Amino acid sequence: MSTMISEVYAAFRKAGVPEEDARAAAEALSAESLATKDDIRKLDKELTIIKWMLGLILVVEILPILKNII
Repeated sequence: MSTMISEVYAAFRKAGVPEEDARAAAEALSAESLATKDDIRKLDKELTIIKWMLGLILVVEILPILKNII
């Protein structure tokens, strides 16, 4: 079962778009705006990589400063 944005559907119908076309367009717009589980997994992997990169940069930048202090 497809989901649709009811406000978009209502706006299309009010503008005179046939019912089937309005429903199809509202469902298509809804599908584009929803994140899938795969999208979330991919984002999680990317965030993990960014965290590791940030940690590495901090070590590379902070370690020389700490060596100079000690």
